[in-house]
Amino acid sequence: MNKLQKALKINALFSSISGVIMVLLNQPIAKLFETNNNKVFWIVGLILIFFAVTIWYEIFKQRKLAVIWIIIQDFIWVLGSSILILFNPFKTTLTGNLIIGLIAIIVLYMGINQMIGLKKTQQIKN
Repeated sequence: MNKLQKALKINALFSSISGVIMVLLNQPIAKLFETNNNKVFWIVGLILIFFAVTIWYEIFKQRKLAVIWIIIQDFIWVLGSSILILFNPFKTTLTGNLIIGLIAIIVLYMGINQMIGLKKTQQIKN
């Protein structure tokens, strides 16, 4: 397994686990964020599960454009998380913001690792 596959696998595992947790524990998570709207966690969880499935597929295919799209989505997640923390449009609790920030840092790390893995894979192929 090359560095890109390992980086994608970490992302796929993290996204899968996060998605399942958000779907199964949407009500307790909503309480952490002090909101009655637990549907958003259920929906984001389902989206994460779908995202994870696409990553699992690319672990084997390693198509450059698809991997770049995964990396872009990770960076969009980080950007969106930063905006949520900075502007706090939904009046998220401190605990909620800390969770969002921690996950954003993990996703940033995964995106950077995937970029490095993609570059190394491209060097091998060239």
